Amino acid sequence: MTPTWTEISTLEELVDLVGTPHERAVTKGRPALLEIDREWLAATPFCVLATSDAEGNCDASPKGDPAGSLVHVIDDTTIAIAERPGNKRVDGYRNVLSNPHVGLNFLIPGRGDTLRINGRARLVSDAPFFDEMVVKGKRPILALVVDIDDIFFHCAKAFLRSGLWDPETWDPDHLPKRAVIAKQVENDPRTLAEMEDYYRTDTYSKTLY
Repeated sequence: MTPTWTEISTLEELVDLVGTPHERAVTKGRPALLEIDREWLAATPFCVLATSDAEGNCDASPKGDPAGSLVHVIDDTTIAIAERPGNKRVDGYRNVLSNPHVGLNFLIPGRGDTLRINGRARLVSDAPFFDEMVVKGKRPILALVVDIDDIFFHCAKAFLRSGLWDPETWDPDHLPKRAVIAKQVENDPRTLAEMEDYYRTDTYSKTLY
């Protein structure tokens, strides 16, 4: 028997269901960095970049660097994030070329709250500030420069519900290892042994920069 779904199709239906936000939640956004925002960005080693193209096709890409190297603050309303060697799909950057609006969520390991930035992005292939984004002797391939529209802190409820930072909830071996998954779903011609060697942490880490 096919279950009956009750779909929400209007803003009024959505608000009737979830309620209206408290004024503090509505007005907590700001257009420029405060000192605490700068401190957070200096401490974060990881963020997720959300984009969509002109047709609405979406992407959410992780970005990571050592804390202090992930984000370069250009001024109170502008930040830059370095691009390092990857698989060259650049899905998010393709989106930015047709739709500059982006959303970023900055995480600090062990913290449930996050810092979110929404703004308009552009791609820069070189700039003097690249010299300040060097990691292990390597300058960025390019930088995503974001002009901030809105910045605010997000509460910890999602992390508390998920237990993300609680080691007792971790079970990394519950699913097959990366090499096995790649062999199963990505049509890689290499043998499993070759792929296991490639994805070994000590081997894979050599290609980070």
